Amino acid sequence: MTRGGDRAGAPAGGEPFLVAASLSGAADAEWALDAAAHVDAALLGGVALDPASRAAARDLVARGREEFLPADPLAFVAAQLDALADAPVRPGVNVRSATPGPVRTAAEICAERGAVCEVNAHCRQPELRAVGCGESLLREPDRLSRYVAAAAETGATTSVKVRAEVPGVDLVAVAETVTAAGADWLHVDAMDSEAAVADLAAAVDAAPESGDASGLAGLTLVANNGVRGRETVNEYAAHGADAVSVGRPTEDPPVLARVADAVEAWRSGALPREEGRSDPESEARP
Repeated sequence: MTRGGDRAGAPAGGEPFLVAASLSGAADAEWALDAAAHVDAALLGGVALDPASRAAARDLVARGREEFLPADPLAFVAAQLDALADAPVRPGVNVRSATPGPVRTAAEICAERGAVCEVNAHCRQPELRAVGCGESLLREPDRLSRYVAAAAETGATTSVKVRAEVPGVDLVAVAETVTAAGADWLHVDAMDSEAAVADLAAAVDAAPESGDASGLAGLTLVANNGVRGRETVNEYAAHGADAVSVGRPTEDPPVLARVADAVEAWRSGALPREEGRSDPESEARP
């Protein structure tokens, strides 16, 4: 059964939705098509856009990690998104860059195609952090704000992927920074700290609908990490997430189908936030 709703990446009415999260060196158009029967949105990438981030990606490949390293990364983004033009899933791309200019160009490509541009403030590999990509942006909110603004100003739906449990980083403050810069989604890798999602949801719920400089009232929270079925979807729903995402389960069809069924139950009202972790289903995590 196809899960998708409207082309905004969520079912009509802002109901809960399911995202296929980028997988380094694996999340391309073919991967998105394989997942499309179960997910509402698919974020390709991550894609290193500029010379510094590409040099870091080559270093990662040298030590055995898979990375996308096409000769022309922006042409690659356009071609991959074009390959999904008729797919029943909203596409997007997770991007890395040491400077905001290439992010703006990638976002323009996304905006022209109704795709999501996701700023990567998540990757923790030392090679990427050393050139100012990924997790390093969480400690430089002004620079992160410039990246987000560069994407958002193109009109593309703008997501920011972040990581919880980074020492010295206040994710609520990060959320305020990126929403003020124009972010639409905050994609949170909870790192086995689901309370981080609850803290963010509480801040969003507490924000007034208007007159709030942070703009948190309009932020969509996508929860990531360990989503394997009804119990974990249930938990993130109870913590106040608007959506969940899956990475490795996109390559495990039975698990992906189980997660999709859980999100469908959430969407239909059979898995309300208040249900919490009452489901006894065992979900062993690989």
